[in-house]
This record gives sequence, structure tokens and C-alpha cells, in this order.
Amino acid sequence: MAAVLSFDDLKSRAAGLQFRSQAFIGGRYVDAASGETFDCISPVDGRVLTRVAACGAEDVDRAVAAARAAFESGAWRDMAPARRKAKLLKFAELIKAHHDELALLETLDMGKPIGDSHAVDVPATVNCIRWYAEAADKIYDEVAPTDPKVLAMIRREPVGVVAAIVPWNFPMIMAAWKIGPALATGNSLILKPAEQSSLSAIRIAELAAEAGIPEGVFQVVPGLGEQAGKALGLHPDVDAIAFTGSGEVGKLLLQYSGQSNMKRVALECGGKTPHIVLADTSDLDQAAEAAAWGIFFNQGEVCNAGSRLLVQESIKDALMEKLLNISRGIKVGNPLDPQTKMGAIVDRAQMDKVLRYIGIGQQEGAQLVLGGQQVQTAEGGYYVEPTVFDRVDNRMTIAQEEIFGPVLSTLTFKDAEEGLKIANDTVYGLAAAVWTKNIDTAHKMARGLRAGSVWINCFDGGDITTPFGGYKQSGFGRDKSLHALDKYTELKTVWIELGS
Repeated sequence: MAAVLSFDDLKSRAAGLQFRSQAFIGGRYVDAASGETFDCISPVDGRVLTRVAACGAEDVDRAVAAARAAFESGAWRDMAPARRKAKLLKFAELIKAHHDELALLETLDMGKPIGDSHAVDVPATVNCIRWYAEAADKIYDEVAPTDPKVLAMIRREPVGVVAAIVPWNFPMIMAAWKIGPALATGNSLILKPAEQSSLSAIRIAELAAEAGIPEGVFQVVPGLGEQAGKALGLHPDVDAIAFTGSGEVGKLLLQYSGQSNMKRVALECGGKTPHIVLADTSDLDQAAEAAAWGIFFNQGEVCNAGSRLLVQESIKDALMEKLLNISRGIKVGNPLDPQTKMGAIVDRAQMDKVLRYIGIGQQEGAQLVLGGQQVQTAEGGYYVEPTVFDRVDNRMTIAQEEIFGPVLSTLTFKDAEEGLKIANDTVYGLAAAVWTKNIDTAHKMARGLRAGSVWINCFDGGDITTPFGGYKQSGFGRDKSLHALDKYTELKTVWIELGS
């Protein structure tokens, strides 16, 4: 992996980038059937980078037809798993080969610091595609323990045509979490990127074709959610939807499934993660560091961001002092500057939403102890400084609703039992973190927390081998690990009477 370039070098490269902006359907780049486009605005400085094809129902019909034809032909579905693996590995290597370009696209399109795009997003995308490529020829069917006169086989088969609708906060990583397992198991995939961050998805479609993934097997239809996304949700020939995004849209996709062909739907719909620090934690400095970056990494635009800091009363003042010192040192700036640690909010609408929630927090009586303002206004982009509220009650709006921005709500509790009760008092259940040196307390909290991931004495731990997803209104179904394969496969029982 090449070193990150200087700020001046990166600005020069950004100015010279040529953007792919069309849909990728049937193995080639095409305009939307309507000819319509939408502005791709960089949150870095508010300028229009390019105009992206605004796909609608007709384009979705074309993509689904191509995906169905590819699936029924068996060109990918029936390809030997070892050959599918080889092509997916080549795909991963091509993404790696275009590392600097793709990192720059992520930063310009979404606003995350180039250091994160460079060191986190692109490597994680490559690793995910590689990992599922390697899984392709290691997925075994089963033979049931039946009477000797019977042979009962349980086969895992691809579900068919899959639509993946992904969010704007981690455009490539979230896409890879769908692309990897869906393609490894032999499906045809239609990727609908968020309209705020379509560029990397459009670009990697070309790399997939170069890797030898057959025409129609991997397609990209950019467009607005209420047009392209809705058309995919209602399409009678889409067999499955894999979605990461808001709960509001997740509920719509469930309705679309019922209104059309009862397609299977897998949802990851955000969270309100409790970051719980007990008085007996062995390292308050480490807990404070984790709490700060648990909410301010990626500008707080993270589904499992630790947006609720729950602190035991006796250590509250000590932890807050450390947390605020760390937070004050987080540099907000141009994401193309390698020194920037917190970049731009994805677009003006999201920035306005974050600022509106900050206002609601103040109106409802929470104490604003840090930040709360738009900054870097001279840049022309969309920047909000690290923001910390104290004296938050869990019934307040900022403690219950997902803000998706750099806003931390601090709450206190008397003992572990009360902390657990507050932590679970939310409609979400994506993740939770607990800091304690008592192994009994750690186990009790982990068992009691209604969340898909529980981190003990760390935050956001895990890798591609562990499943990710939530309880309650955080959705259902899992990304990452071998468990993700369940979303993209059907189980078929073949029962054979062998006779005497």
C-alpha cells in the first residue's frame, strides 16, 4: 500500500480525476433511460464533482432482466467454485491496484479523512472480497443422518437475483459486505449505492468486469432512493434485498416485499449504541480515548457509533475531564489534508439535521459542554465540530434517536443493574460496549445487553470472521462471517429412497 501523499499532491490529483458517472448494466456503462442525472456534490467544498445517472424503474427493469438472464444461463451460478474464487480474488487485486484512486473517490464523495479512506476503507474492501472469495470453494452441503435405506442431502443453492442497497457512510465497505457473500455463492447482484456517494461503486463495476465476472452478474444502478431503490424493492423478479440504512427505509422495503413477490429482506438499520463505563474499569484513559473515537470517528456517521456514554456516577467527573481533553484535540478540517482527523458531513441536509438535533438537545435541558457549531465555513463544505452533551436523560430526543453525526450524549447510572436498564431502553439493538475489570460483571452485562455485538474493554472490536447485525429495530440478518451466506442462499432437501 502506497504512502498517503501530501495535501498539495492530493488536491492536485483530485483536480485531475475523471469520474465514471453512468449506470453499469449488462456489462457496459449506460445513461439512465430517461437521460436524467443528479448532481454529485462534494461535502469537502460544496462543488459539483459530476452529474450521475438518475436511474428509475425502466433502468431497474433492464438490470433485473440482465441479472436474471445471467443467473439462468448458469455462467456464474454453475461455474466451479474454484473458478469463482479465482475471479473474485482477481477482483480484489484490481481494487487494491487502484487503491489511491478509490481512496480519493471516497473522500471527495463522502467527506471522510483521506487517512481513513486510505488505511481503513480500501484495505477493508479488498480483505472482504478476498475472504469471501476464499470461502467460495469451502462451503459444504450436508448429508442427513437418516435410515440406511434413505439418502437425504441438504444443499445450499444461490437465491437468484439479489439487490443490495447500501448507505453513504462507508460506500465501499458496506458494498463489499454484500458483494462478497452474494457473488461467492453464485448469485447475480444489482448494487444500488446511496445517491450521496455513488462514485466508488460505479468505478468498481468496471473492475469486476475486468476480473472476468460475467456480464449481468454484477451491475450498478445509481439513483434516488424513492426511484431506483423503490423500484428494486417492488420488482417481482428480485429474489432478495440486502439493505443497510435508516429504519424508515427498512420498513418501506418490508412493505414493498409484501406488496410484490414476498422477496426475502435482510436489514441493518442503525443504532444508539450504549458505551458503558463502570467505576472498576482498569484504564480510565483508554476508556476515554475509546469513548471519544467511538463517536467522532467518521464524523459520527457510523451505525454503531457510541452515541450514548453511560458512566457510573463515582467516576463521571474524572472520565469527562479526560474525554473533553481528547475531544478538544480532534482536528476538524479539509478531508484531503492527511493531518485531518475529522472531515466533512456528507451533505448539507445531513449537516442541517445534526445541527437541528443539537438545538433540540439544548431545548430539552441537556448541558452542552463542547462544540455544537458548524465550522470551516470558508471551505464551502459541511463541517460540524465534536459535540458533547452532559446531564442527558435517556428519555431525551438526543438519547433516543439516531443523529448520525459527531454528537455524544452523556448519562450517569448508580450501579451495573441500572446501567444495563438504561442501555437497553431504546428501540435499537445493534451494539454495546462495557468497561470493567470484573469478569463476572462483564459476563452478566454481555448476557443482559440486547445487542448484536457486545465489546468488553474495547470499542468496535471484530473482523471479517465475526457477524455484524442487530436486535430489535436495528434489523435482522448478519453481514460479515460465514453467517452472511445465509442471506444469499436457499436450503434444498433432496430425499432419495434407496430401496432394499
